[in-house]
Amino acid sequence: MENLSTSLWALLLATLGSTASQPLGAEAVCTARPPAKYSLTFTGQWSQAAFPKQYPLFRPPAQWSSLLGASHSSDYSMWRKDAYVSNGLRDFAERGEAWALMKELEAAGEKVQSVLAVFSAPAVPSGTGQTSTELEVQPRHSLVSFVVRIVPSPDWFVGVDSLDLCEGGRWKEQVSLDLYPHDAGTDSGFTFSSPNFATIPQDTVTEITSSSPSHPANSFYYPRLKSLPPMARVTLVRLRQSPRAFVPLAPDLTNRDNEIVDSLSVPETPLDCEVSLWSSWGLCGGPCGKLSTKRRTRYVRVQPANHGTPCPELEEEAECVPDNCV
Repeated sequence: MENLSTSLWALLLATLGSTASQPLGAEAVCTARPPAKYSLTFTGQWSQAAFPKQYPLFRPPAQWSSLLGASHSSDYSMWRKDAYVSNGLRDFAERGEAWALMKELEAAGEKVQSVLAVFSAPAVPSGTGQTSTELEVQPRHSLVSFVVRIVPSPDWFVGVDSLDLCEGGRWKEQVSLDLYPHDAGTDSGFTFSSPNFATIPQDTVTEITSSSPSHPANSFYYPRLKSLPPMARVTLVRLRQSPRAFVPLAPDLTNRDNEIVDSLSVPETPLDCEVSLWSSWGLCGGPCGKLSTKRRTRYVRVQPANHGTPCPELEEEAECVPDNCV
């Protein structure tokens, strides 16, 4: 009986000891092997039928920016609801500029090894359409985050924050999520085509709903709806690979030259330059009875990208004879 009691006490102490060694609130450790590769498909569902209010039809029409994301550990956060965005994400959400965000991802990969790999996908030139890419995850870097800018918009985007593709000891086979618009908290514009109006002080990331912001001018304001329809959808599917063919990406991003490269090597969609209409002709100055010149100008609405049509001349001159001289 004494030996049995001793054994029970030893078992109890061992159990308590193993439980105490795990801190409260500790994240589940991913033990899946080997590393996994996924296809990611982003599907835009921003149609005029689903979002009729102020739907952008031209200059520019409704479209999605390129997709930019990373596979990472819990030490890194690309964006998070109710948190402030970084300078890099601000630039991406407001203007679609990825340089600063790529530098931040590069720094996170170099300093604390929290970012395993960066992935991207080409832009979608309309509100409805698809784009896709591939990405890799490892047990320590099993989280996936990405952002896609809503074009046009002040600082609005859709995306995923720290989606875990690992479930204990196995990789998830498929994950699909509906995506809804978010406000980066850096611009106070209410409509898709609002001019720049910086939010001072900067606000946190918030989800845009049918009733928030509760202003009739808001492009997503639909007071009769309980919730907005999904603006996009993302599907991740695990890819099967032979062990010999699988070569995981190194977490070092120093040789990327801050260039967004699609892992599928698919050419990115060209974006042609768009300019405004010509302004009215300026006054014709100069001495009476002598030929002079007058000028008119136009400005760039959309900068070209990915070898799209370059911008034409933005200034034009014509001969004239002054008619307002004495």
